[in-house]
Amino acid sequence: MFPYKTSFKFDKSCNQPIYLQLANQLIAFIKSGVLPANTKLLGTRTLAELLKVHRKTIVACYEELDLQGWVESIPKKGTFVKADLPLLQLRVFDKTTSNNKNTVSGFSFYKNELLSVKTNQKEKEKIYLNDGVSDSRLTPTIELARVYRKIAGKKDVFEHLSYGSTYGNDRLREVLVTYLNETRGLQITKNNILITRGSQMGIWLSTQLLLKKEDVIVVGATNYSSADTTFLQHEATLVRIRVDNDGLCITELEDICKKKKIKAVYVTSHHHHPTTVTLSAERRIHLLNLAKQHQFAIIEDDYDYDFNYNHAPILPLASHDIHGNVIYIGSICKTVAPVFRIGYLIASKEFVDEASSCRRYIDRQGDALLELTFADFIKSGDLDRHIRKVLKIYKQRRDLFCKLLKEKLSEFLEFDIPKGGMAIWVVLNKKYSWKVVEEKALKYNLIIGDWKRYDLGNNNHNSLRIGFASYNEVEIYDLISCLEKVMKEVKAISLL
Repeated sequence: MFPYKTSFKFDKSCNQPIYLQLANQLIAFIKSGVLPANTKLLGTRTLAELLKVHRKTIVACYEELDLQGWVESIPKKGTFVKADLPLLQLRVFDKTTSNNKNTVSGFSFYKNELLSVKTNQKEKEKIYLNDGVSDSRLTPTIELARVYRKIAGKKDVFEHLSYGSTYGNDRLREVLVTYLNETRGLQITKNNILITRGSQMGIWLSTQLLLKKEDVIVVGATNYSSADTTFLQHEATLVRIRVDNDGLCITELEDICKKKKIKAVYVTSHHHHPTTVTLSAERRIHLLNLAKQHQFAIIEDDYDYDFNYNHAPILPLASHDIHGNVIYIGSICKTVAPVFRIGYLIASKEFVDEASSCRRYIDRQGDALLELTFADFIKSGDLDRHIRKVLKIYKQRRDLFCKLLKEKLSEFLEFDIPKGGMAIWVVLNKKYSWKVVEEKALKYNLIIGDWKRYDLGNNNHNSLRIGFASYNEVEIYDLISCLEKVMKEVKAISLL
């Protein structure tokens, strides 16, 4: 029996034509069994009168159903639901959920606990600690938009709208070669650079090419958790070495090299993540010599090269590498704004060629217009002007943040003032735990975040990385005030 008129609903404000809305509803009736196989549909005039629509709408609807294979029209007899349609097996949903097909899969798949990081939508009334990100409110959006519009308006823009090079836009590669050679002391050509969607893609591509199951990679006792996760995802063996005020303890690395074959060392030499310390000159040379002697790769993640407050930036390991051991990874995302997914991987030509081939199957290419925009943004000097501007602001924020931490929370926290970067490494008094701090912070709408990720090596250092760059002066006062209230409550509990 054909469904009643009240079963159909049309939304005239919708962009979808009425005939398609009707066709989709009839398909739903067929799938659910309301219109079984061989059911004769109402004639076009009859249904048009019933639904108060034009007959042409019904004709178009039936033609669409015929084209999709749901019905067949038999001359002088009418339009029928196809006889050979298999019956769709219906699924019984949980009564507590009106439609749980969107939450529970009908098939099995592999889950990985390593990747189970929860990211919740941020709520405006809450204060979130971060581990050192730029302030997106300082992004030079007007300048970038002007450059983007100029590029998009060019007559030859269509050349950049199809598939392009897996190495990234040629112009951006050329501009970055000049820029990085001048600012970081590199000696590279365009053949040594691959544009990525940020540092994480560079780490992933490097891992894909360097590490297989049980291959050894050496990392810091404290290390960038996303890098650790990437290495573990490839089933590599992580060997951890100490990190002190001079960075990775390379003498420990040397001892490891005497005992086992290692494939790579991961290092954030400029400002170690998460502790912010700088790898000393002596250890840099020692590391490079070991890499040559034992033929392992150095993955140098230079995530915040541009932010130094006490001195000029220290040149990366890559600038001293003459044997092709260093894979140098950086990004523009952290300097300008995280939304602009542009980074770079720099290495020997043969490694870059292989990384480009690998990249083809996960991302194919980047956003050519965005890459052209940043090529002009860098070439014009706008990037350097932006860096100089935010550097002053972030230094003021660092100074205020550290001053208030010492004044208000020295009883609970210890830290060294970072020489650069966008975060502080704070050590919580052993009397207290971040777990209790996290629980009490919720009362004041303060979200501490995943503090466990800073101790994947289980060193029990009781430390946390806290970013300062993304908060303005008012927000810094509010955050410290809130943290002070939390710590006083935590102290009161410990005295009970």
